[in-house]
Amino acid sequence: MAIALKSGFQMPIVGLGVWRMDGKDVKPLILEAISIGYRHFDCAADYHNEAEVGEALAEAFETGLVKREELFITSKLWNSDHGHVLEACKDSLMKLRLEYLDLYLVHFPIATRHTGVGLTASALDTDGVLDINTSISLETTWHAMEDLVSKGLVRSIGISNYDIFLTRDCLAYSKIKPAVNQIESHPYFQRESLVKFCQKHGIAITAHTPLGGATANHEWFGTVSCLDDPVLKDLAEKYKRTVAQFVLRWGIQRNTIVVPKTSKFDRLKENFQVFDFELSKEDMDLVKSVDRKYRTNNPEKFWGIDLYA
Repeated sequence: MAIALKSGFQMPIVGLGVWRMDGKDVKPLILEAISIGYRHFDCAADYHNEAEVGEALAEAFETGLVKREELFITSKLWNSDHGHVLEACKDSLMKLRLEYLDLYLVHFPIATRHTGVGLTASALDTDGVLDINTSISLETTWHAMEDLVSKGLVRSIGISNYDIFLTRDCLAYSKIKPAVNQIESHPYFQRESLVKFCQKHGIAITAHTPLGGATANHEWFGTVSCLDDPVLKDLAEKYKRTVAQFVLRWGIQRNTIVVPKTSKFDRLKENFQVFDFELSKEDMDLVKSVDRKYRTNNPEKFWGIDLYA
């Protein structure tokens, strides 16, 4: 099951996110995921494991487990590399051992002090606040992203963590329109207006943190997970599914791409078993009632500034 992108390519609707996946775990998890049926992997320079992902992909290709053209690989431009888009993309390609990316995203709509290509540091200024570079516009960054397509390094380009205002601007100044906007979205943070705006204008939505972050975001940000919500638990029981499976299916039926993260082999399989059941319209509507407009992933803790304020 896939979403047709504006760029003409097909993007599998379920992918595996590799954020916070330890280097030693990456290779066996990627290979197992491919064996299960995953064909979409969501990577980023800032996840600091592209080399390990590349090692796993190389083995998968060499052993005939999968062909390159059967996979959809995403990576992302980090904030500190906005003035070095070509170099950053090539660095990710080198680490991933790929000749091209299926999708390259602007990770955040913010340029910060450059600290070296691919190093993805979030440099702070003297008062402990993220050192934001005000000399590079998002328009300049986007046109450099467009050049990657013409050079054959990237098939599709997109944005990430953009709101309606910034997405509208990108649509206005772009020659190649963004194919995807990757945003946090889950039952506690549904963002219906942004989702509908993007889809109306031909921009597919990828939901990162589609399960609300669960344990990982609780540890980092002290947030609560929608997986413990009593309404969602009851609905999952009705369909004889786990809450995670129910929530992922809800995301799919909104026509959003979901990229759940896990480092557990049993969850890998569980999160992919979401294609053999369908939620009723009544239950899709019921999920709307649990929306808290509750963001679980906010890097303010590390950056000393709330960019979403």
